[in-house]
Amino acid sequence: MQTVAVLSLKGGVGKTTIALGLASAALRRGARTLVVDLDPQCNATTTLDPEDTKATVADVLETPRPAVLRDAITHSAWGEEVDVLVGSESLELLNDQDSDPRRLEKLARALTELGPLLEEDSLPYQLVLLDCPPSLGRLTRSALRAAHGALLVTEPTMFAVSGVQRAFEAVENAREEHNPVLSPLGIVVNRVRPQSYEHQYRIAELREQFGRLVMPVALPDRLAVQQAQGACVPIHQWQTPGAREVSLALNLLLARVLRTSGRGRHRTETWPESDTDEASGDTDSTVVTDT
Repeated sequence: MQTVAVLSLKGGVGKTTIALGLASAALRRGARTLVVDLDPQCNATTTLDPEDTKATVADVLETPRPAVLRDAITHSAWGEEVDVLVGSESLELLNDQDSDPRRLEKLARALTELGPLLEEDSLPYQLVLLDCPPSLGRLTRSALRAAHGALLVTEPTMFAVSGVQRAFEAVENAREEHNPVLSPLGIVVNRVRPQSYEHQYRIAELREQFGRLVMPVALPDRLAVQQAQGACVPIHQWQTPGAREVSLALNLLLARVLRTSGRGRHRTETWPESDTDEASGDTDSTVVTDT
């Protein structure tokens, strides 16, 4: 099981879009995925449209016991391969600056219960996506303690780019102080308009500062993303040219994330093959943002 925190310290850059897009790409590959909605706005939960549950992730963070975890997880409307640890607006009350390590470790403790929880299931989770709020409070810091890797999301704008440095520092601090297995998986640029000089300038700025951490795969700015989310369906099932373009980028992004997080101590499990699998080499260079 690979656990990836998807974060940004600036709101409105499409962090949840990336988390849901990766879940959609994993679904396409037949990999069982759990989306943990840590954002009090609950946009991931809304789009995944799960059935009602007896508990939410807020309850799990207060009482990380198997019974509570079981009551907070359910299948999404996307199918049995994508489950949700459902969000709650009450998470806002937990997103303080409390540095008590006992509180910050609760999410990690809860996720370790997923193994025993799923003993009766034939397919354990292969991917866990932590959709973090756009702030560095207790929720994001808890996610960084629980994750194996962190994917940073930004837009190619001045203020969004400036937030990447703070997010990167947060990941590095969490790795050095609490979670030595945590690694930055990369920086993904969302909502790119390839013909925009400003966007290309900001992407070049990111590459100058962060080098190869900036993913060569970028997400184009397409209306299809909002349409699919509004219809509560995976982007891969939204049959428009814009959706297909975004889906291809997400396939390549997932392959890149798996390849990066599979190095070192945390090797990737055997994932179902796809026509955009990482075995295809550097095909992700076909979706680039520099010209």
